[in-house]
Amino acid sequence: MQHFKTLSSYLDYLELPSPEHPMLSVYNSKGDGYLPCPRESSPPITNDCYSISLKKFLKGDLNYGRTKYDFTNGALIFIEPRQVLQWDNSIIFEQKGFSINFHEDFLKGTELAQKIKKYNYFSYSANEALHLSPKEEKQIESIVENIEIEYQNNQDEFSKEIIISQLDTLLKYANRFYERQFLNRKEQSNDLLERFNLQLSEYFELGHVQEKGIPNIEQIANKMSVSQRYLSDTLKRETGKTTTEHLHLRLINEAKNILLKPNKSISEVAYELGFEYPQYFSRLFKKKEGISPTEYREKYKLN
Repeated sequence: MQHFKTLSSYLDYLELPSPEHPMLSVYNSKGDGYLPCPRESSPPITNDCYSISLKKFLKGDLNYGRTKYDFTNGALIFIEPRQVLQWDNSIIFEQKGFSINFHEDFLKGTELAQKIKKYNYFSYSANEALHLSPKEEKQIESIVENIEIEYQNNQDEFSKEIIISQLDTLLKYANRFYERQFLNRKEQSNDLLERFNLQLSEYFELGHVQEKGIPNIEQIANKMSVSQRYLSDTLKRETGKTTTEHLHLRLINEAKNILLKPNKSISEVAYELGFEYPQYFSRLFKKKEGISPTEYREKYKLN
């Protein structure tokens, strides 16, 4: 798989104009303008850059990470360094919107270098893109215009600080708008929770826990065609618990049933549930229930 270490080499591969800054590029179709057209197709590629783009009136399939997404409306998309990208010539662009690309080293020495890692939406798949209301779109576009002004001007010692500040503001607004999207998509959130629980039930009922060990949340997310981060964030907002916490609750409930079978030792219960080390199972059980597996068995075996 081809990997691009510099912003210039990545943009050159995309057949886009060279950037004004070696680690930052800004393209904006404001007014009646259009974005420059990237190459029509690409096999899987990766690069060391962040990308923030608003794509409008885009049709066709784009493979972003592990997910194919049909863009029928505009969406704000966030891509992190080393995310796998792939597309073909079935995509039809009407080049309206904006695209900001910056190398991860552009943030070195700034507070945003660490803060940006906390914005989970950079790890979301394309079908989890942020869909903006017209009002939200205007707010984002005004910030992008400020960034573009600094980008196009003769850059001085203040330029980078101002651009970083505007990027920080853009990401904060995106975080707010994602919260709104989560709230407005309760039905979708409930569906994800039901599908996640269904995947867990199937895993246990088919005996995979004995064969393969504790369920892998990333693999479950893949089967659900969502990113692990998005799934966990959605369940957290809907139930107050992350995917890991839901998994632990399921393991504890399974353990309770097995513990009441007196012919199994605590170690055997742990191995049956896919734990490699019985001590870890005991610690988790006590953390969740307030008593050890042995104490639980003694407490309830006569009931």
